[in-house]
Amino acid sequence: MRLALYQPDIPQNTGTLLRLGACLDLPIDIIEPCGFMFNEKAMRRAGMDYLDFVNYRRHNSWNDFLQYRQEHPDEYGRLILLTTHGQQSFIDFKFEPNDIILMGRESAGVPENVHQLADAQLLIPMNEHARSINMAVSAAMAVTEGLRQTNGFPTIKK
Repeated sequence: MRLALYQPDIPQNTGTLLRLGACLDLPIDIIEPCGFMFNEKAMRRAGMDYLDFVNYRRHNSWNDFLQYRQEHPDEYGRLILLTTHGQQSFIDFKFEPNDIILMGRESAGVPENVHQLADAQLLIPMNEHARSINMAVSAAMAVTEGLRQTNGFPTIKK
């Protein structure tokens, strides 16, 4: 399982998800351009000292990400978009171990061409009066369900 962030806007969310990736041995793909200066100083501020432990890859563009995904089919499986426009709940979806959970920009989601390329478009069921859940929280929810279904959590050492 992987997490991909499409042109993230908020460094704190990105840092939080990098920390999550470090803690869960979850690779993260960051698809640029970001809405902030992506550098070690900004990420260390948001992700603390976990940056040294996370497996992340930066892609200069959506096309670069797609090309890298095509070149590494063993690591990059289905593209699973988490979106408020999804028709299926992430809880009812059957995740596979090499799925990529894709998160859109906090301000705008993803463009229509990205929606069309996704193998699945999932949503988080929520109160009808709410607009959305924070992107980092949403990603953590979907990743947790995906790892639970695929037995992908790190082994607990006793």
